[in-house]
Amino acid sequence: MNIPYFSFLRLFAIGVVCWTTVFAASGQVDPELLRKARAAGVTEEQIEAIFSPADRPAASETPLKSTSETALEASEPADRVPREGEQQASERVLPTDLSGQRETIFGQSLFRNTNLTFTPDFRVATPKDYTLGPGDEVIVEVWGAAEANFRGKISAEGTLSLSGIGPIPLAGYTIDEATQSLRSRLRRVIAGIGSDSQIKVSLGEIRSIHVHILGEAAAPGTYTLPALATVLNALYLSGGSSDIGSLRDIRVMRRNQEAACVDIYQTLIDGQTADNIRLEEGDVILIPPYHARVQVAGEVKRALGYELREGETLADLLRFAGGFSGEAYRDNLTVRRKDQRQYRLHSVGSDQFDTFLLQDGDSVAVDRIISRYANRVSIRGAVWRPGEYELGEEMNRLSQLIARAENLKGDEFGDRGQITRLRPDFTEEIIPFSVQAVARGEADVELRPEDEVYIPSIDEMTETYYIIVRGEVNRPDTLAFRYNMTVEDVIIGSGGLKESASMAQVEVARRIKRPEASGNSQAIAEVFTFPISEKLTVSPDGGRFTLQPFDEVYIRRSPTYFVQQGAVVSGEILMEGNYTFSRVGERLSELIAKAGGVTPEAYIKGASLTRTLTRDERAKVEAKLAMAKNDLRRDSLSLNTLNIASTYSVGIDLEKALQNPGGSDDIVLRDGDAIYIPRHDNTVKISGAVLQANAVTFEGGRLKDYISQAGGYTDSARRRPYIVYMNGKIASTRRGFLHKRYPRVEAGCEIIVPERAQRDNRLGLNEVLSVASSSTAIAALIATLLR
Repeated sequence: MNIPYFSFLRLFAIGVVCWTTVFAASGQVDPELLRKARAAGVTEEQIEAIFSPADRPAASETPLKSTSETALEASEPADRVPREGEQQASERVLPTDLSGQRETIFGQSLFRNTNLTFTPDFRVATPKDYTLGPGDEVIVEVWGAAEANFRGKISAEGTLSLSGIGPIPLAGYTIDEATQSLRSRLRRVIAGIGSDSQIKVSLGEIRSIHVHILGEAAAPGTYTLPALATVLNALYLSGGSSDIGSLRDIRVMRRNQEAACVDIYQTLIDGQTADNIRLEEGDVILIPPYHARVQVAGEVKRALGYELREGETLADLLRFAGGFSGEAYRDNLTVRRKDQRQYRLHSVGSDQFDTFLLQDGDSVAVDRIISRYANRVSIRGAVWRPGEYELGEEMNRLSQLIARAENLKGDEFGDRGQITRLRPDFTEEIIPFSVQAVARGEADVELRPEDEVYIPSIDEMTETYYIIVRGEVNRPDTLAFRYNMTVEDVIIGSGGLKESASMAQVEVARRIKRPEASGNSQAIAEVFTFPISEKLTVSPDGGRFTLQPFDEVYIRRSPTYFVQQGAVVSGEILMEGNYTFSRVGERLSELIAKAGGVTPEAYIKGASLTRTLTRDERAKVEAKLAMAKNDLRRDSLSLNTLNIASTYSVGIDLEKALQNPGGSDDIVLRDGDAIYIPRHDNTVKISGAVLQANAVTFEGGRLKDYISQAGGYTDSARRRPYIVYMNGKIASTRRGFLHKRYPRVEAGCEIIVPERAQRDNRLGLNEVLSVASSSTAIAALIATLLR
């Protein structure tokens, strides 16, 4: 961008003044900068105001210096002492208030990213156009007809002193020019240097230069850099532009002339580095404020803020943003602009992108395309390839869409299909059609965009058909219905018949289906019965029997099939063990006879029978216990801690059973019964509401005598004790006309004294629970609940 020379001087002077302010803060003023400021038109009053002691910040406000980088330290001559106020090339200044700032302007974070580095590369050949200066170390190598090696630094006067040769002026020379000058000078001194000799001039240590970064820099100041440093190296060390600094108009001033104008966007977007020139001693990098910044949002590839130069258009902004995304609406963009009083909107068509000039503060919105299809129709249901299809000249009718979907599958419901169509007001309507008629080429329908065609399948409109198999099969199950399925098929599908299956009768229950009926009917199912052979052949009257959906097949159990059952006998028996029943209804006396009879030591009166609870019996006990829990006032035992045993005691009189086989005392046994015949037990147990529960010797006598031996009744005792005999029978005290009638005491029995009940004088469930503390009492409890 061309600007008038005097305007440039004024802008440069402002930058110089900004930098001299930094120097004033440290108490040191660079005379060279003051000279340039005066030459640029800065008045003495302005300089005096800048350097007024009252306006100088404290010494603690001087810029902080960061850790040095090894490569840059190596480039600084050891004898070089920087002036106070200068930043070394190895000291990258990165203000803390900017390093954590989220990038909103494209390119602004380039020089603040700690993962990037713009350190100059010293591992390169010496550039031919490199200009030598004081401080550079020059290496001279001679080979060929004559050989020699020289090494030395260019002095402050600009000369290189070689031993035996003298000072040679090299400052301001390029490497090529220095090579020619040295060749001419050495030819006079060293014999043999001519056309047969070669001379090579290269750099050893590189001198340092001082570069001034002014204007809207993140950290303006004078920086000490290696002579190979470029503009980008210097910007990186200074932290780049400030929040209002330009990224696209960074100027390099050399000897009061503009040497280059750096546009960071050309480097970031186009990869151009032509303006990234190598810096020289005393160069000034001037960063002016930005000209314009514009935000772009929506469907672009980089939705950020961008800096624009004067004359750049909407097309340039889109190029900086990477262009449109795939979902962008490209025909029209919305630009929001602020005037002096309010906002204005500009709708910019695609034909104006190249000419529409953007202004500072503009925001551009790129919308998405409409989420609708202009030429889409879809089909689903009973076709081979359901999905979405293009609506066009070659496919715009329903029959053509069905053909494009590779035709009907064959399970279609031919009487009716549906087209869901979007009306102009965006509501939907249903358009019915005959699938069969369309398939024949009749009554075709013209399609419109966004039509959704549905051809229902018969399977979709039908319940899931099944067959249930129950009874004596290996895997009772619900099977999927198949047409022409027979009873034989479902038996095979259920794993075949069990050994217990009855071959005489197979039953099939069928639903009654009368969709045309208009009244009630008493019939709820139709039942078919017929036999089945060992080959699983069913022969009902009338021939083959085919199942229908929802049929239930029952395989009955054979009435003559039994699993082995038996009982166990132990104790004082001749041959104790398990015995299998040989017939239904086998009795107690028969089992004792099978076991060889009782031993002479057997106490037959004390024989007991323990029986396992069936499922029904257990349910009955649980139900009665649940009822008892509702009357806690009559309970003296926590029902929640009472575990229901799996067995219970059955009172028997083995003596009478053996004396009268088949009589009422000779009970019928059940599978799992356990008979125990004890030896004579000459003790009696007393428990319950007595002072000291114990066991005493049986000596005959009355029940009261045994209560006395336990210390007598407690205050809460209900003085109607009952006795649990060894054979499981229970006898209770009865109220007589004048006196109580106490049960008879026998050897091995247990006398139980219940607690006094509050409301009921009868021996009920709660009284039984109150004393159910022993295994005998719990067995009695179960037996009581089963009555």
